[in-house]
Amino acid sequence: MTAMHIDAKGVHFTPLNKMIRKAVSEGVKEIIIDNVLGQRFIADGLRGDGVTITLNGVPGGDLCMFMSGPTVIVYGNADHAPGNTMDKGKVIIHGNAGDAVAHSMRGGRVYVRDNIGYRGGIHMKQYKEKRPILIVGGAARAFLGEYMAGGLLIVLGLNGVQPISEIGIGSGIHGGEMYIRGKVNQKYLGVGAKQFLATEEQKTMIAPIIKDFAQVFGIDAVPLLASDYTRIAPASARPFANKYTWE
Repeated sequence: MTAMHIDAKGVHFTPLNKMIRKAVSEGVKEIIIDNVLGQRFIADGLRGDGVTITLNGVPGGDLCMFMSGPTVIVYGNADHAPGNTMDKGKVIIHGNAGDAVAHSMRGGRVYVRDNIGYRGGIHMKQYKEKRPILIVGGAARAFLGEYMAGGLLIVLGLNGVQPISEIGIGSGIHGGEMYIRGKVNQKYLGVGAKQFLATEEQKTMIAPIIKDFAQVFGIDAVPLLASDYTRIAPASARPFANKYTWE
């Protein structure tokens, strides 16, 4: 079946999402949506391996929330919380994204070519082999990886930007790990986070993921793979244990 085209200009998010769900339920594998401007909840709860949805424009909040399977490609920026509690699939954003990217994400991958806002990767979690991945090509704002419980988060600092330059990174982290290209000033780390120079073994582990990100956006992976990385991980499984009073 050929790709289905939808013009979203002036269309409220409710009928737009109904059209998407109906198309997928009828076996459509490729959907192209033009003139997207702020419509929320696109692809939320959507299931379907092998389904690709291309969004031309700027989708609203909670893009792909609870999604399990499809690939969603955004040619433009995205609002807050893309990939919120996503279970499986891929979100590719050719631009910037807002706050709380990958909030509580539990599987799949979110790739943001440029920058993200505050609290990226907050509450990301992992169960056994199901490991969510967030990669940011540019920079991330404060409280990256806050309360992170699992998964993998990578910030590359492309185009000369400083990947981390604000406080609270890994605040309350008790699982998962972050890899930041280059060095991270200790003052930016939050409570419960520790930093280490990534080992060659760890760099080898993240190399295929970085290569995939680079291929998606047409970026040269060679300098990324040759760089040093700072690994940020939990100092303890219970970072706030000393804040409680026991009888």
